[in-house]
Parts: sequence; structure tokens; C-alpha cells
Amino acid sequence: MRIEQVESGFFKTNTYLVSDEHSNQALLIDPGGDWRKIRAMIQKAQAKVAAIVLTHAHYDHANRVQEAKALTGAPLLVHRDDAPRLQKISPLMLAARWRPHLAPPPDRLLDEGDMIEIGALHFEVIHTPGHSPGGICLRYKKTIFTGDTLFAGSIGRTDLKGGSWPALKASIEDKLFILSDDIHLYPGHGPKTTIERERKYNIFVKLSPAQMDELMFGIKAKEKSKEREGE
Repeated sequence: MRIEQVESGFFKTNTYLVSDEHSNQALLIDPGGDWRKIRAMIQKAQAKVAAIVLTHAHYDHANRVQEAKALTGAPLLVHRDDAPRLQKISPLMLAARWRPHLAPPPDRLLDEGDMIEIGALHFEVIHTPGHSPGGICLRYKKTIFTGDTLFAGSIGRTDLKGGSWPALKASIEDKLFILSDDIHLYPGHGPKTTIERERKYNIFVKLSPAQMDELMFGIKAKEKSKEREGE
């Protein structure tokens, strides 16, 4: 397996090209950001992109899907719980690309436990909601592409529409942290990391909902309780 990566766009999104060196087929993960950099990575690799997959359907991970499909002819795969977002009217896309939708309709809807076959590579779909309802991670042996579920020393934000801190915490603890220490994680933003490092040192996963509210929004538990009582 060969992994190539470009970091691009305002949000510094990581786009990955994962290739099977025997068949020269490749999986393109999260084409969002600077299309010139993404296209150069694909062309330099000289691999046949067999599928395009989104770890979730947020703007910064999906805004170059149309260009990627036009270049490669590959099908688009996304979890069914995030698929509707792709076809909603996007003010960002209208402003930046003069297109009403974030991306074309998906060619395949993904579910927990599905397999994506790219040559001899078989990627397992792990449904990890929390950052978005249809967030996923992709696992091949000792490698996981985590999207915005888990970063090096941080986690995906949960204050966007469809986000849930309890769901994200459960996704990380029950589906990722149960795995072996030596698994390498390739996140949607920032540097790669490992299960061991994040289980030991990622403080965000250890916080309670009240502590997370205080850290993220400056809302103390008592103040939030008073607000709820007054509703």
C-alpha cells in the first residue's frame, strides 16, 4: 500500500490517495481544498482512481468532488446519513464555485461494516458519528483514515448541525480506542498519530459534556443548569 497526501485549502484539509501497488488502483479520500494540488498528486502517482470516498460531507472535505469525478470517472461513496447534505443548496458553493450543490449525488451509500475493495486492498467502513451523523473511518490492517473524528491531540468539533459530543465520544472510545496501540491514524487535518498516543494523551476524549461545554463555549456547568431551569 502506498499513501500520498496533500494538505490544502483554507481549512488545511488532508486529501489522501491510497494505492495498491500491484494493480495500481487507488482510493481518493476527501477531495477538498486546492484542486491544482489534488490533481497534481493524482497525475504524479499515475494510479487509476477506482473510487472517491468522503469521510463526511462537510464543505472542506467535499468541495472538489465534481472535479475529481470529471478527471477520474470514479464513483463517489459516502455514508447514507451524510448523503443528503451533498444535494442541499450550499451558499458556500454558490459563492466560491457558482454551483448550487456541494457535490454530485453519491454512486454508493455506505454502512457500518461495508468493505471497499481497491485492487488487493480491502477497506472496512467504521461508522463514527459525532462530528457529523454519517462520519466514517476507513481501516486497512494497521492503518485508519479518521476524517474529522479524531486528530493528533484533538477531536472533531461537535457544535455544527448534526454534531453530538456524546456520540463522538462513544465513537472514539467504543470503536477506535478498543483497537491495538500500533495502529496508525491519518486524520482529516493535521499530522498522523497512533491509537496508543491518543488513548494516553488526548485530553479532549476524557472530558465530560459539561467540561467540553466550558472549554469550547465558556459555559460553566452551573450556568448551563440555570439556563435549562429557566427554559
